[in-house]
Amino acid sequence: MTKPPKKKTGTDGQSAIPNIADRGAINDHDGASRGAVALSIGLLSHVPYSVTTASNVFGIGSEHPFANYWTCEGGLPEVISVLPEKIQADILLARYFECVDPVYPMVHRQTFYADYEHFWQLAPPERNKTDAAFVGLIFVTLALGTQFVTSTSANERKQTAEFYASASNQALRMSSYLSSASLRSIQAMVLMTYFLINDNHASDGWAFAGILIRQAYAMGLHRDPNIVTPNANPFEKQQRRKVWQAVLLQDTFLTVLLSLPPSATHTDVSVEDLLDDNFSIASSDPTDTAYIRGSWMLANLVQETICSPRSLDMPICATARHKSKLVADFRAVYRSFPDIFRSWDAFSLTRLAATNKRIVRQTLFLTSNYFHNLMLVHASESADVPVNVRGTLEAAHDAIGSFFLLYSLLEAEARVWWVFNHRAFLEALCIGNVLREAAREPGGMDLLARDPLFVRARADITRMIQIMRLIGEDSDVARTRVQILTAFLD
Repeated sequence: MTKPPKKKTGTDGQSAIPNIADRGAINDHDGASRGAVALSIGLLSHVPYSVTTASNVFGIGSEHPFANYWTCEGGLPEVISVLPEKIQADILLARYFECVDPVYPMVHRQTFYADYEHFWQLAPPERNKTDAAFVGLIFVTLALGTQFVTSTSANERKQTAEFYASASNQALRMSSYLSSASLRSIQAMVLMTYFLINDNHASDGWAFAGILIRQAYAMGLHRDPNIVTPNANPFEKQQRRKVWQAVLLQDTFLTVLLSLPPSATHTDVSVEDLLDDNFSIASSDPTDTAYIRGSWMLANLVQETICSPRSLDMPICATARHKSKLVADFRAVYRSFPDIFRSWDAFSLTRLAATNKRIVRQTLFLTSNYFHNLMLVHASESADVPVNVRGTLEAAHDAIGSFFLLYSLLEAEARVWWVFNHRAFLEALCIGNVLREAAREPGGMDLLARDPLFVRARADITRMIQIMRLIGEDSDVARTRVQILTAFLD
Protein backbone atom coordinates (compact mmCIF):
# COMPACT_ATOMS: atom_id res chain seq x y z
CA MET A 1 0.00 0.00 0.00
CA THR A 2 2.98 2.31 0.24
CA LYS A 3 3.61 2.30 -3.51
CA PRO A 4 0.40 3.23 -5.30
CA PRO A 5 0.42 3.00 -9.10
CA LYS A 6 0.65 6.12 -11.19
CA LYS A 7 -2.74 7.75 -11.35
CA LYS A 8 -4.47 8.78 -14.54
CA THR A 9 -4.28 12.53 -14.88
CA GLY A 10 -7.33 14.48 -15.92
CA THR A 11 -7.47 17.29 -18.44
CA ASP A 12 -7.00 19.85 -15.69
CA GLY A 13 -3.76 18.26 -14.54
CA GLN A 14 -5.39 16.79 -11.42
CA SER A 15 -5.22 13.09 -10.64
CA ALA A 16 -8.48 11.27 -11.25
CA ILE A 17 -10.14 9.85 -8.13
CA PRO A 18 -10.90 6.15 -8.75
CA ASN A 19 -14.28 6.19 -7.02
CA ILE A 20 -17.29 8.18 -8.08
CA ALA A 21 -18.35 8.40 -4.42
CA ASP A 22 -15.24 10.45 -3.64
CA ARG A 23 -15.20 12.84 -6.55
CA GLY A 24 -15.42 16.56 -6.14
CA ALA A 25 -18.43 18.45 -7.20
CA ILE A 26 -19.12 20.89 -4.51
CA ASN A 27 -16.21 23.29 -4.56
CA ASP A 28 -14.98 23.38 -8.12
CA HIS A 29 -13.86 26.94 -7.49
CA ASP A 30 -11.13 25.80 -5.09
CA GLY A 31 -9.34 23.77 -7.75
CA ALA A 32 -9.54 20.51 -5.85
CA SER A 33 -10.35 17.34 -7.76
CA ARG A 34 -12.09 15.81 -4.79
CA GLY A 35 -15.06 17.28 -2.96
CA ALA A 36 -14.33 19.04 0.29
CA VAL A 37 -16.44 16.65 2.27
CA ALA A 38 -14.78 13.51 1.03
CA LEU A 39 -11.25 14.89 1.23
CA SER A 40 -9.61 13.02 4.07
CA ILE A 41 -6.73 15.44 4.49
CA GLY A 42 -9.35 18.13 4.94
CA LEU A 43 -9.92 16.91 8.46
CA LEU A 44 -7.02 19.02 9.66
CA SER A 45 -5.84 21.05 6.66
CA HIS A 46 -7.17 23.92 4.58
CA VAL A 47 -10.61 22.55 3.85
CA PRO A 48 -12.37 23.19 7.18
CA TYR A 49 -10.98 26.68 7.49
CA SER A 50 -10.75 28.22 4.03
CA VAL A 51 -13.53 26.61 2.01
CA THR A 52 -16.50 28.42 3.40
CA THR A 53 -19.23 26.25 1.90
CA ALA A 54 -17.89 23.17 3.69
CA SER A 55 -16.33 24.74 6.75
CA ASN A 56 -18.35 22.76 9.27
CA VAL A 57 -19.17 19.59 7.37
CA PHE A 58 -16.90 17.48 9.58
CA GLY A 59 -17.95 19.34 12.72
CA ILE A 60 -14.47 20.58 13.53
CA GLY A 61 -14.08 23.10 16.32
CA SER A 62 -10.92 25.06 16.98
CA GLU A 63 -11.31 25.08 20.76
CA HIS A 64 -9.98 22.42 23.14
CA PRO A 65 -12.70 19.78 23.59
CA PHE A 66 -12.33 19.47 27.37
CA ALA A 67 -13.09 22.58 29.39
CA ASN A 68 -10.76 22.93 32.38
CA TYR A 69 -12.69 23.09 35.65
CA TRP A 70 -9.95 21.50 37.70
CA THR A 71 -7.37 22.70 40.21
CA CYS A 72 -3.84 21.39 40.55
CA GLU A 73 -4.41 19.92 44.00
CA GLY A 74 -7.93 18.53 43.59
CA GLY A 75 -7.04 15.14 42.16
CA LEU A 76 -9.59 12.36 41.87
CA PRO A 77 -11.68 13.51 44.89
CA GLU A 78 -12.36 16.78 43.06
CA VAL A 79 -13.63 14.86 40.03
CA ILE A 80 -15.83 12.56 42.11
CA SER A 81 -17.27 15.57 43.92
CA VAL A 82 -19.00 16.80 40.74
CA LEU A 83 -20.98 13.60 40.20
CA PRO A 84 -24.71 14.31 40.00
CA GLU A 85 -27.08 12.89 42.59
CA LYS A 86 -27.37 9.12 42.21
CA ILE A 87 -30.98 9.30 41.00
CA GLN A 88 -29.86 11.59 38.15
CA ALA A 89 -26.84 9.43 37.41
CA ASP A 90 -29.11 6.37 37.26
CA ILE A 91 -31.33 8.09 34.69
CA LEU A 92 -28.40 9.05 32.47
CA LEU A 93 -26.84 5.61 32.79
CA ALA A 94 -30.14 3.99 31.80
CA ARG A 95 -30.23 6.28 28.76
CA TYR A 96 -26.72 5.18 27.83
CA PHE A 97 -27.64 1.50 27.98
CA GLU A 98 -30.84 2.17 26.05
CA CYS A 99 -29.37 4.20 23.17
CA VAL A 100 -25.61 3.58 22.96
CA ASP A 101 -25.07 0.07 24.28
CA PRO A 102 -27.18 -1.63 21.57
CA VAL A 103 -24.98 -0.11 18.87
CA TYR A 104 -21.66 -0.62 20.68
CA PRO A 105 -22.24 -3.51 23.14
CA MET A 106 -18.84 -3.48 24.78
CA VAL A 107 -19.47 -2.84 28.49
CA HIS A 108 -20.72 -5.94 30.34
CA ARG A 109 -23.84 -4.54 31.91
CA GLN A 110 -24.19 -6.78 34.97
CA THR A 111 -20.55 -6.39 36.00
CA PHE A 112 -20.62 -2.64 35.41
CA TYR A 113 -23.79 -2.15 37.46
CA ALA A 114 -22.41 -4.29 40.28
CA ASP A 115 -19.28 -2.12 40.45
CA TYR A 116 -21.36 1.04 40.02
CA GLU A 117 -23.72 0.21 42.90
CA HIS A 118 -20.78 -0.75 45.10
CA PHE A 119 -19.14 2.59 44.29
CA TRP A 120 -22.17 4.53 45.51
CA GLN A 121 -22.35 2.52 48.74
CA LEU A 122 -18.79 3.45 49.72
CA ALA A 123 -18.14 6.15 52.28
CA PRO A 124 -16.59 9.30 50.72
CA PRO A 125 -13.04 8.57 51.90
CA GLU A 126 -13.19 5.07 50.37
CA ARG A 127 -14.96 6.31 47.23
CA ASN A 128 -12.09 8.71 46.63
CA LYS A 129 -9.73 5.73 46.40
CA THR A 130 -11.71 4.11 43.56
CA ASP A 131 -9.93 3.08 40.37
CA ALA A 132 -9.69 6.37 38.46
CA ALA A 133 -10.27 4.61 35.12
CA PHE A 134 -13.61 3.33 36.41
CA VAL A 135 -14.56 6.85 37.47
CA GLY A 136 -13.66 7.97 33.95
CA LEU A 137 -15.87 5.22 32.52
CA ILE A 138 -18.80 6.31 34.71
CA PHE A 139 -18.47 9.92 33.61
CA VAL A 140 -18.23 9.16 29.90
CA THR A 141 -21.36 7.00 30.07
CA LEU A 142 -23.10 9.93 31.79
CA ALA A 143 -21.84 12.25 29.04
CA LEU A 144 -23.15 10.00 26.28
CA GLY A 145 -26.41 9.42 28.12
CA THR A 146 -26.85 13.20 28.39
CA GLN A 147 -26.47 13.55 24.61
CA PHE A 148 -29.55 11.38 24.17
CA VAL A 149 -31.75 13.07 26.79
CA THR A 150 -34.85 14.70 25.32
CA SER A 151 -36.19 16.65 28.31
CA THR A 152 -33.74 19.57 28.10
CA SER A 153 -32.73 22.12 25.46
CA ALA A 154 -29.98 21.36 22.96
CA ASN A 155 -27.70 23.97 24.51
CA GLU A 156 -28.25 22.64 28.04
CA ARG A 157 -27.58 19.07 26.89
CA LYS A 158 -24.37 20.14 25.19
CA GLN A 159 -23.03 22.04 28.20
CA THR A 160 -23.88 19.28 30.68
CA ALA A 161 -22.50 16.52 28.46
CA GLU A 162 -19.27 18.43 27.86
CA PHE A 163 -18.89 18.96 31.61
CA TYR A 164 -19.17 15.22 32.26
CA ALA A 165 -16.76 14.51 29.40
CA SER A 166 -14.24 16.91 30.94
CA ALA A 167 -14.62 15.07 34.27
CA SER A 168 -14.06 11.75 32.48
CA ASN A 169 -10.92 13.09 30.81
CA GLN A 170 -9.64 14.39 34.16
CA ALA A 171 -10.26 11.02 35.79
CA LEU A 172 -8.36 9.30 32.98
CA ARG A 173 -5.51 11.75 33.58
CA MET A 174 -5.54 10.77 37.26
CA SER A 175 -5.26 7.13 36.14
CA SER A 176 -2.14 8.01 34.08
CA TYR A 177 -3.86 6.63 31.00
CA LEU A 178 -0.98 7.67 28.71
CA SER A 179 1.51 5.43 30.52
CA SER A 180 -0.80 2.67 31.71
CA ALA A 181 -3.94 1.01 30.40
CA SER A 182 -6.70 -1.31 31.54
CA LEU A 183 -9.89 -2.68 30.04
CA ARG A 184 -11.79 0.08 31.82
CA SER A 185 -9.58 2.85 30.48
CA ILE A 186 -9.80 1.43 26.94
CA GLN A 187 -13.59 1.21 27.23
CA ALA A 188 -13.72 4.81 28.46
CA MET A 189 -11.54 5.96 25.55
CA VAL A 190 -13.66 4.15 22.95
CA LEU A 191 -16.75 5.86 24.32
CA MET A 192 -14.96 9.21 24.61
CA THR A 193 -14.12 9.04 20.90
CA TYR A 194 -17.79 8.57 20.03
CA PHE A 195 -18.72 11.39 22.39
CA LEU A 196 -16.27 13.80 20.78
CA ILE A 197 -17.49 12.95 17.31
CA ASN A 198 -21.15 13.41 18.29
CA ASP A 199 -20.14 16.70 19.92
CA ASN A 200 -18.81 18.07 16.60
CA HIS A 201 -15.17 17.47 17.46
CA ALA A 202 -14.32 14.95 14.75
CA SER A 203 -10.67 15.96 14.56
CA ASP A 204 -10.28 15.65 18.34
CA GLY A 205 -12.03 12.29 18.27
CA TRP A 206 -9.70 11.11 15.52
CA ALA A 207 -6.62 12.16 17.51
CA PHE A 208 -7.96 10.64 20.74
CA ALA A 209 -8.63 7.37 18.90
CA GLY A 210 -4.97 7.29 17.87
CA ILE A 211 -3.90 7.13 21.50
CA LEU A 212 -6.57 4.50 22.09
CA ILE A 213 -5.20 2.27 19.32
CA ARG A 214 -1.67 2.43 20.71
CA GLN A 215 -2.87 1.60 24.23
CA ALA A 216 -4.94 -1.32 22.95
CA TYR A 217 -1.88 -2.68 21.15
CA ALA A 218 0.26 -2.11 24.24
CA MET A 219 -2.20 -4.15 26.31
CA GLY A 220 -2.04 -6.97 23.78
CA LEU A 221 -5.77 -6.76 23.03
CA HIS A 222 -4.99 -7.46 19.36
CA ARG A 223 -3.69 -10.90 20.32
CA ASP A 224 -5.66 -14.07 20.91
CA PRO A 225 -6.32 -14.11 24.69
CA ASN A 226 -5.48 -17.82 24.77
CA ILE A 227 -1.94 -16.85 23.76
CA VAL A 228 -1.27 -13.71 25.80
CA THR A 229 -3.45 -14.42 28.86
CA PRO A 230 -3.74 -18.23 28.91
CA ASN A 231 -4.48 -18.32 32.65
CA ALA A 232 -7.29 -15.78 32.54
CA ASN A 233 -10.80 -17.05 33.21
CA PRO A 234 -13.31 -17.33 30.31
CA PHE A 235 -15.07 -14.09 31.28
CA GLU A 236 -11.83 -12.09 31.17
CA LYS A 237 -10.92 -13.56 27.78
CA GLN A 238 -14.34 -12.71 26.41
CA GLN A 239 -14.05 -9.16 27.67
CA ARG A 240 -10.69 -8.74 25.97
CA ARG A 241 -12.20 -9.94 22.68
CA LYS A 242 -15.21 -7.67 23.00
CA VAL A 243 -13.12 -4.61 23.80
CA TRP A 244 -10.76 -5.33 20.90
CA GLN A 245 -13.63 -5.72 18.46
CA ALA A 246 -15.00 -2.38 19.69
CA VAL A 247 -11.62 -0.76 18.96
CA LEU A 248 -11.41 -2.47 15.56
CA LEU A 249 -14.95 -1.50 14.55
CA GLN A 250 -14.50 2.11 15.58
CA ASP A 251 -11.22 2.42 13.71
CA THR A 252 -12.48 0.72 10.55
CA PHE A 253 -15.78 2.48 10.09
CA LEU A 254 -14.36 5.89 11.03
CA THR A 255 -11.58 5.50 8.45
CA VAL A 256 -14.21 4.63 5.84
CA LEU A 257 -15.99 7.92 6.50
CA LEU A 258 -12.79 9.99 6.48
CA SER A 259 -10.84 8.09 3.76
CA LEU A 260 -7.89 7.79 6.14
CA PRO A 261 -5.63 4.75 6.68
CA PRO A 262 -6.81 2.09 9.12
CA SER A 263 -4.75 1.54 12.25
CA ALA A 264 -6.17 -1.58 13.95
CA THR A 265 -4.68 -3.82 11.30
CA HIS A 266 -2.53 -6.43 13.04
CA THR A 267 -4.49 -8.99 15.01
CA ASP A 268 -5.00 -12.70 15.46
CA VAL A 269 -8.21 -12.41 17.50
CA SER A 270 -10.88 -14.49 15.79
CA VAL A 271 -14.54 -13.55 15.57
CA GLU A 272 -15.44 -17.23 15.90
CA ASP A 273 -13.99 -17.24 19.42
CA LEU A 274 -16.61 -14.76 20.64
CA LEU A 275 -18.90 -17.29 22.26
CA ASP A 276 -22.61 -16.90 22.85
CA ASP A 277 -22.49 -17.75 26.52
CA ASN A 278 -23.47 -16.30 29.86
CA PHE A 279 -20.23 -14.36 30.10
CA SER A 280 -20.38 -12.44 26.85
CA ILE A 281 -24.00 -11.44 26.70
CA ALA A 282 -26.88 -10.47 28.92
CA SER A 283 -29.74 -12.93 28.75
CA SER A 284 -32.15 -10.12 27.87
CA ASP A 285 -30.12 -9.17 24.77
CA PRO A 286 -30.09 -12.32 22.63
CA THR A 287 -28.98 -10.59 19.41
CA ASP A 288 -25.86 -8.92 20.80
CA THR A 289 -23.36 -11.66 19.99
CA ALA A 290 -24.78 -12.10 16.48
CA TYR A 291 -24.65 -8.33 15.97
CA ILE A 292 -21.03 -8.16 17.18
CA ARG A 293 -20.01 -11.07 14.95
CA GLY A 294 -21.70 -9.55 11.91
CA SER A 295 -20.12 -6.15 12.49
CA TRP A 296 -16.73 -7.73 13.12
CA MET A 297 -16.79 -9.83 9.93
CA LEU A 298 -17.86 -6.80 7.92
CA ALA A 299 -15.11 -4.64 9.48
CA ASN A 300 -12.39 -7.17 8.67
CA LEU A 301 -13.49 -7.29 5.03
CA VAL A 302 -13.87 -3.51 4.75
CA GLN A 303 -10.52 -2.75 6.35
CA GLU A 304 -8.54 -4.85 3.91
CA THR A 305 -10.47 -4.23 0.70
CA ILE A 306 -11.77 -0.66 1.04
CA CYS A 307 -10.01 1.36 3.76
CA SER A 308 -6.43 0.68 2.71
CA PRO A 309 -6.74 1.39 -1.04
CA ARG A 310 -9.03 4.41 -0.59
CA SER A 311 -6.62 6.03 1.85
CA LEU A 312 -4.16 6.34 -1.08
CA ASP A 313 -6.76 6.94 -3.81
CA MET A 314 -6.03 3.52 -5.28
CA PRO A 315 -8.76 1.59 -7.13
CA ILE A 316 -10.71 -0.73 -4.88
CA CYS A 317 -11.01 -3.19 -7.76
CA ALA A 318 -8.22 -3.65 -10.31
CA THR A 319 -10.13 -5.94 -12.70
CA ALA A 320 -13.72 -6.84 -13.48
CA ARG A 321 -13.13 -10.29 -12.02
CA HIS A 322 -11.77 -8.71 -8.84
CA LYS A 323 -14.89 -6.57 -8.56
CA SER A 324 -17.20 -9.54 -9.02
CA LYS A 325 -15.27 -11.48 -6.40
CA LEU A 326 -15.42 -8.59 -3.94
CA VAL A 327 -19.17 -8.11 -4.42
CA ALA A 328 -19.58 -11.86 -3.83
CA ASP A 329 -17.50 -11.59 -0.63
CA PHE A 330 -19.71 -8.79 0.65
CA ARG A 331 -22.86 -10.72 -0.14
CA ALA A 332 -21.47 -13.76 1.67
CA VAL A 333 -20.94 -11.65 4.78
CA TYR A 334 -24.49 -10.33 4.46
CA ARG A 335 -25.90 -13.85 4.15
CA SER A 336 -24.13 -14.75 7.38
CA PHE A 337 -26.21 -12.17 9.29
CA PRO A 338 -29.16 -13.65 11.19
CA ASP A 339 -32.53 -13.36 9.45
CA ILE A 340 -33.70 -10.72 11.90
CA PHE A 341 -31.05 -8.33 10.51
CA ARG A 342 -31.88 -9.08 6.86
CA SER A 343 -35.51 -10.07 6.47
CA TRP A 344 -37.28 -6.84 7.28
CA ASP A 345 -39.05 -3.94 5.67
CA ALA A 346 -40.12 -0.54 6.95
CA PHE A 347 -43.49 -1.86 8.15
CA SER A 348 -42.11 -4.85 10.08
CA LEU A 349 -39.34 -2.78 11.65
CA THR A 350 -41.83 -0.11 12.67
CA ARG A 351 -43.91 -2.77 14.41
CA LEU A 352 -40.79 -4.18 16.08
CA ALA A 353 -39.91 -0.70 17.38
CA ALA A 354 -42.95 -0.88 19.62
CA THR A 355 -41.53 -3.86 21.52
CA ASN A 356 -37.77 -4.11 20.94
CA LYS A 357 -35.93 -0.95 19.95
CA ARG A 358 -32.59 -2.59 20.71
CA ILE A 359 -32.89 -4.91 17.72
CA VAL A 360 -34.17 -2.02 15.59
CA ARG A 361 -31.07 0.03 16.37
CA GLN A 362 -28.75 -2.88 15.65
CA THR A 363 -30.55 -3.73 12.41
CA LEU A 364 -30.38 -0.19 11.06
CA PHE A 365 -26.74 0.38 12.02
CA LEU A 366 -25.62 -2.94 10.55
CA THR A 367 -27.67 -2.38 7.39
CA SER A 368 -26.32 1.14 6.94
CA ASN A 369 -22.72 0.02 7.38
CA TYR A 370 -23.08 -2.90 4.99
CA PHE A 371 -24.77 -1.11 2.11
CA HIS A 372 -22.55 1.99 2.44
CA ASN A 373 -19.49 -0.15 1.83
CA LEU A 374 -21.17 -2.16 -0.92
CA MET A 375 -21.94 1.22 -2.55
CA LEU A 376 -18.23 2.08 -2.45
CA VAL A 377 -17.37 -1.19 -4.19
CA HIS A 378 -19.92 -0.61 -6.97
CA ALA A 379 -18.81 3.03 -7.28
CA SER A 380 -15.13 2.12 -7.72
CA GLU A 381 -13.47 2.11 -11.12
CA SER A 382 -10.09 1.62 -12.74
CA ALA A 383 -8.78 1.54 -16.29
CA ASP A 384 -10.45 -1.82 -16.87
CA VAL A 385 -13.42 -1.56 -14.49
CA PRO A 386 -16.27 0.90 -15.06
CA VAL A 387 -18.55 2.21 -12.34
CA ASN A 388 -21.57 0.00 -11.80
CA VAL A 389 -24.05 2.89 -11.87
CA ARG A 390 -27.18 0.91 -11.13
CA GLY A 391 -25.47 -1.15 -8.41
CA THR A 392 -24.16 2.06 -6.84
CA LEU A 393 -27.58 3.68 -6.77
CA GLU A 394 -29.28 0.55 -5.43
CA ALA A 395 -26.78 0.15 -2.58
CA ALA A 396 -26.82 3.88 -1.81
CA HIS A 397 -30.62 3.81 -1.63
CA ASP A 398 -30.61 0.88 0.80
CA ALA A 399 -27.94 2.57 2.92
CA ILE A 400 -29.53 6.02 3.09
CA GLY A 401 -32.93 4.40 3.59
CA SER A 402 -31.66 3.04 6.90
CA PHE A 403 -30.99 6.59 8.06
CA PHE A 404 -34.42 7.75 6.89
CA LEU A 405 -36.04 4.95 8.88
CA LEU A 406 -33.92 5.67 11.96
CA TYR A 407 -35.04 9.30 11.74
CA SER A 408 -38.65 8.21 11.37
CA LEU A 409 -38.62 5.78 14.30
CA LEU A 410 -36.03 7.34 16.65
CA GLU A 411 -35.71 10.95 15.56
CA ALA A 412 -33.99 12.21 18.71
CA GLU A 413 -31.28 9.57 18.39
CA ALA A 414 -30.85 10.09 14.65
CA ARG A 415 -30.05 13.74 15.37
CA VAL A 416 -27.22 12.77 17.76
CA TRP A 417 -25.33 10.03 15.90
CA TRP A 418 -22.66 11.79 13.83
CA VAL A 419 -21.47 8.56 12.23
CA PHE A 420 -24.96 7.75 10.94
CA ASN A 421 -25.59 11.33 9.82
CA HIS A 422 -22.28 11.63 8.01
CA ARG A 423 -22.57 8.22 6.40
CA ALA A 424 -25.99 9.17 5.02
CA PHE A 425 -24.60 12.51 3.85
CA LEU A 426 -21.79 10.77 1.96
CA GLU A 427 -24.35 8.44 0.40
CA ALA A 428 -26.34 11.43 -0.80
CA LEU A 429 -23.11 12.90 -2.19
CA CYS A 430 -22.38 9.68 -4.05
CA ILE A 431 -25.89 9.68 -5.52
CA GLY A 432 -25.41 13.31 -6.55
CA ASN A 433 -22.10 12.52 -8.25
CA VAL A 434 -23.71 9.67 -10.20
CA LEU A 435 -26.62 11.87 -11.28
CA ARG A 436 -24.33 14.70 -12.32
CA GLU A 437 -22.14 12.47 -14.45
CA ALA A 438 -25.17 10.73 -15.96
CA ALA A 439 -26.63 14.10 -16.91
CA ARG A 440 -23.49 14.89 -18.92
CA GLU A 441 -23.98 11.88 -21.19
CA PRO A 442 -25.96 12.23 -24.45
CA GLY A 443 -29.63 11.97 -23.55
CA GLY A 444 -28.69 12.03 -19.90
CA MET A 445 -31.26 14.59 -18.78
CA ASP A 446 -34.03 12.58 -20.40
CA LEU A 447 -32.76 9.43 -18.65
CA LEU A 448 -32.82 11.18 -15.29
CA ALA A 449 -36.41 12.23 -15.85
CA ARG A 450 -37.73 8.84 -17.06
CA ASP A 451 -35.73 6.06 -15.40
CA PRO A 452 -37.38 5.12 -12.05
CA LEU A 453 -33.97 4.35 -10.51
CA PHE A 454 -32.70 7.86 -11.23
CA VAL A 455 -35.98 9.47 -10.18
CA ARG A 456 -35.78 7.62 -6.86
CA ALA A 457 -32.15 8.66 -6.47
CA ARG A 458 -33.08 12.32 -6.83
CA ALA A 459 -35.87 11.81 -4.30
CA ASP A 460 -33.32 10.36 -1.84
CA ILE A 461 -31.27 13.56 -2.05
CA THR A 462 -34.41 15.65 -1.60
CA ARG A 463 -35.40 13.66 1.49
CA MET A 464 -31.90 14.01 2.94
CA ILE A 465 -32.07 17.77 2.46
CA GLN A 466 -35.46 17.88 4.21
CA ILE A 467 -34.09 16.02 7.24
CA MET A 468 -30.91 18.12 7.37
CA ARG A 469 -33.03 21.28 7.32
CA LEU A 470 -34.96 20.03 10.34
CA ILE A 471 -31.77 19.06 12.15
CA GLY A 472 -30.17 22.34 11.07
CA GLU A 473 -32.22 24.22 13.64
CA ASP A 474 -29.63 23.05 16.18
CA SER A 475 -26.65 22.18 13.97
CA ASP A 476 -24.22 24.19 11.85
CA VAL A 477 -23.03 20.91 10.35
CA ALA A 478 -26.52 20.06 9.07
CA ARG A 479 -26.96 23.53 7.57
CA THR A 480 -23.67 23.16 5.71
CA ARG A 481 -24.76 19.78 4.36
CA VAL A 482 -27.99 21.33 3.08
CA GLN A 483 -26.01 23.91 1.09
CA ILE A 484 -23.80 21.23 -0.45
CA LEU A 485 -26.60 18.82 -1.39
CA THR A 486 -28.85 21.56 -2.76
CA ALA A 487 -26.15 22.35 -5.32
CA PHE A 488 -26.66 18.90 -6.85
CA LEU A 489 -30.39 19.45 -7.36
CA ASP A 490 -29.73 22.87 -8.84
